[in-house]
Amino acid sequence: MDILHLVDRLEELFNESRAIPLTRNVLVDEDRFLEIVDQMRISIPEEIKRSQQLLSQRDRVLAQAQEEANRTIQLAKKQSEELVSRDAIVHAAQPRADQIIEQARIEAEVVKYEADDYILESLATIDAELTRLLSQTRNGIAKITTERKTRQQKDLLEQQMLEDSSPEDNLESLKDP
Repeated sequence: MDILHLVDRLEELFNESRAIPLTRNVLVDEDRFLEIVDQMRISIPEEIKRSQQLLSQRDRVLAQAQEEANRTIQLAKKQSEELVSRDAIVHAAQPRADQIIEQARIEAEVVKYEADDYILESLATIDAELTRLLSQTRNGIAKITTERKTRQQKDLLEQQMLEDSSPEDNLESLKDP
């Protein structure tokens, strides 16, 4: 499942949650939240697989570029050898052959740099997305943990207040509404 879809579902769960009056807190369905987090944990390895596929693609592009450069260099050498074999044009052919070889080398380097740039850009995008998702997940977990602790403290305080009050006070508070 796409990680962005899971983030959308997590945001939807948050938006559907009920607000706690007089606070900035909301009640979130814990089971649904944990289900989405589990799905995110499963989905993140998929994103890593995509990164690995990009790396493999980069290696293939580099190998193709190297192969093309080698063919171009071989072609240039062959052309230069043919020019050299002709005695009448040997002096004119050598600079041209050198130029063809240098141009082939430059073209091979350009293809390598372009492939590296593409891979770096793709990996940086994936890294930024994974960092953002990890931050959102950690923030959600921290918020729910804080809310749970606050709720537990409130429940404990109410329980202590009930325990501290006398049975007559409890009866009067029941009659008083």
